[in-house]
Amino acid sequence: MAILLLAEHDNQTLSDQTAKALSAAARIGPDVHVLVAGQNVNSVADQAARLAGVTKVILADSDRLANNLAEPLAELIVSLAQPYDTIIAAATSVGKNVLPRVAALLDVAQVSEIIEVVSPDTFKRPIYAGNAIQTVQTTDTKQVITVRTASFLPASQGQTAAAVEQAAAALSSDLSSFVADSLSVSERPELTSAKIIVSGGRALGSKERFEDVILPLADKFGAAVGASRAAVDAGYAPNDWQIGQTGKVVAPDLYIACGISGAIQHLAGMKDSKVIVAINRDEEAPIFQVADYGLVADIFEALPELQKSL
Repeated sequence: MAILLLAEHDNQTLSDQTAKALSAAARIGPDVHVLVAGQNVNSVADQAARLAGVTKVILADSDRLANNLAEPLAELIVSLAQPYDTIIAAATSVGKNVLPRVAALLDVAQVSEIIEVVSPDTFKRPIYAGNAIQTVQTTDTKQVITVRTASFLPASQGQTAAAVEQAAAALSSDLSSFVADSLSVSERPELTSAKIIVSGGRALGSKERFEDVILPLADKFGAAVGASRAAVDAGYAPNDWQIGQTGKVVAPDLYIACGISGAIQHLAGMKDSKVIVAINRDEEAPIFQVADYGLVADIFEALPELQKSL
C-alpha cells in the first residue's frame, strides 16, 4: 500500500508535525513517500529523506508552491495521486486547508484527525469534543486522512537517506494568489511542539494580570504560553495562544493550567498531555478530574511563589 505524506515546512526547516504524521502513516503501510512542495526546498527534502520509514521523497519546486496556497498544492497532489492508496497530512492549518480540496477533487470522503490506526483502512478519531471516540472504516479506493499529531510520537532519524526524486509542478490553478504573511513572532516555543506549556484562564481577570503572572513563569520554564477560549475572548491573550476544541490541540510533557476551570472544549485540546498540573481556587473545578497534580490555591499567590522557587 503506497502512501503519500504531505510534508509541512517553512521552505527551510521540516516541521516536527511531519515526523509525527509519518509515525501514523507507517502504521498504515510500509511504503511511505514524502511530498516536499515549495520554493528552494532542497534542504527540506534532505531532512525528510533522513526520517526513518521514508522510502522516497518527491520534490516539487515552484514559486507557485512557496506559500502553501491550498489550490496549487491540492492540484499538485491530485496530479501525483494515481499510484497511491493513501494521501495523508498532519491536521495543521495547512493540512486542514489542502486535504479537503484533495478529497473533493478525487471524489472521496476524508477521514479527519485520526488518533489511532486500527488497520490500514480503519481508524479512530475523536468526536463531541473528545468525549467519544469514533471508529471509521473506509471503503474508498483512495484514502485521504489528516492526523491529530498529538497522539503520535515523531519518527526517528534513519540510518540511511531515502532517494529524492524531482516532480514536475505544472500548475494551472489561479483561484488564489499570495498577498502577504502576517505572522506573530515570539522567542517562546511553538505551542504545538512545546515540551512545557503554561496556560491561563479567565480567572486572571485582565490582560495586564495575565502578562504579569503567566508570562514570567513561562519564561522561567522556557515554556510556550497558552490560554483558554474564555481568556482569549476576554482579550487577555491573542487568538494564536488558544488551546481547545476551537483552538490548538497540544500534548506537551508538562501542561500547567492556571485559573482554568476545565470546560470540555478546553480539555479536548490538552487532555493528552503527559503530566497535567492544575492550579485553581475552586476545588470543584472540572480540571482537577484530568489533572495528575492539583493545587487548590489563589493563582496570584501560588504562581509567584512557584516562580521564586525555580
